Amino acid sequence: MKSNIALVSVVACIAINAAFAISNISLAQDSPANSLKPAASFQSIADQQQRSVAIFEEAGKVIQHPRCVNCHPATDRPLQSMSMHPHQPPVTRGEAGMGVPGMMCNTCHGPENVKVVAQAETIKSIPGNANWHLAPIEMAWQGKSLGEICNQIKDPQRNGGMSLEKLIEHMAHDDLVGWGWHPGEGREPVPGTQAEFGELIRTWVETGAACPS
Repeated sequence: MKSNIALVSVVACIAINAAFAISNISLAQDSPANSLKPAASFQSIADQQQRSVAIFEEAGKVIQHPRCVNCHPATDRPLQSMSMHPHQPPVTRGEAGMGVPGMMCNTCHGPENVKVVAQAETIKSIPGNANWHLAPIEMAWQGKSLGEICNQIKDPQRNGGMSLEKLIEHMAHDDLVGWGWHPGEGREPVPGTQAEFGELIRTWVETGAACPS
């Protein structure tokens, strides 16, 4: 009798653990970490405006990620890390968004990421790109809703004079934008890939470039 009870208990535990594992797998498939839904997955939304908004909201996972917002600050000082704290050491934008004499961006940021050895445990690498600079203040995203950012990036007065076609090219192929997916050791990359993000932006434009309210 006791052996039968023990056997039932073991079987029950195995079943519960298996169900828990399957549930976790299902959740991972429904909302995988650090990924983007493909643009084609939004075809089931019949209303084109709603589909366009949904696509941009998916692209917003990249746009509002700290990797991007850190270089689109609302002040003349860039931000750092996932906590988006003010840049240390203190630096300022300068006329061209590349710093000021004596503390230009390229004083510390080279043409590529550089691994740091035997320094603070929280600093694994120094980020770099040949075109490292802050976005113009007109393109500031910090503190704005996704809907506000959406309307902003469509406005040539606030997006560097880009048409929607040029915006697609910028998001899909710009090397500094692409840095967000390759930010160096010790940093969380933005979700998905640049190709997936570019396709989301292209499909968003093709469906009317509607913005979240």
